[in-house]
Amino acid sequence: MSASGLRVRPRLAEGGRVSQRSKPNGDNPVRNAVRFPMRLAIHVCTEEGDIEAVTENISANGLLFVSDRLPEIDSKIEFTITMPSAVMGSSTDVTIHCRGRVVRHAFENGEKKAAAVIDEYFLKA
Repeated sequence: MSASGLRVRPRLAEGGRVSQRSKPNGDNPVRNAVRFPMRLAIHVCTEEGDIEAVTENISANGLLFVSDRLPEIDSKIEFTITMPSAVMGSSTDVTIHCRGRVVRHAFENGEKKAAAVIDEYFLKA
């Protein structure tokens, strides 16, 4: 366990290097999902317009992303993530279209961040 209270487990990252994935302690099952640190460009569609963003981490239940402009908390969003083949263990990249909602904002290290829950997802061929 790290000093921040996160359980860490090594995983194989891009280029074969070992990096850390983290799982926070607590009782909220959504916030307890294992998070994989990945910086991937995403295009977020909101009712107020489209936003370009970069993921900071991704889990089975949601993601944390960074952007200059954040959707409002409780707003519905749609986005598409292209997961690299090395991460997915497949021969090709996997594209996933997601629908969800923004659940919180954070301002850390000079960056605006939004956490979103994934309510449903569809694999794209």
